[in-house]
Amino acid sequence: MDKVRRTETEWREVLSPEEYRVLRQAGTEAPFTGEYTDTKAEGVYRCRACGAELFRSDTKFDSHCGWPSFYQPTEDDAVILIEDNSLGMRRVEARCANCESHLGHVFEGEGYEVPTDQRWCINSVSLTLEPADS
Repeated sequence: MDKVRRTETEWREVLSPEEYRVLRQAGTEAPFTGEYTDTKAEGVYRCRACGAELFRSDTKFDSHCGWPSFYQPTEDDAVILIEDNSLGMRRVEARCANCESHLGHVFEGEGYEVPTDQRWCINSVSLTLEPADS
């Protein structure tokens, strides 16, 4: 997939105001409000901005944190990780490698019983679920 490059004006034209706020301005949706927070459906989670494959449902787990959580992306190069020192704390921001849109943050060492000991805390508004064929 070719990298997606758009001006901020073009992004505003293709994204809703909430999608733009989260994906392009690194906003966060309110906890426990997102479309995919409690979703159990099987399929592929794609970047809402560009359609790149990011996560698969078999890596999604219940973290009870208020946002969809995954323990790893589909490919190591599907996301870009950036140190985020905003809000007076050190975090690691996750962005789509294809269009550089904000997805959420990655946390480690929280004690979840997942293979990677990571929690990819992702905004639902950053994702689109492509259901598995039934």
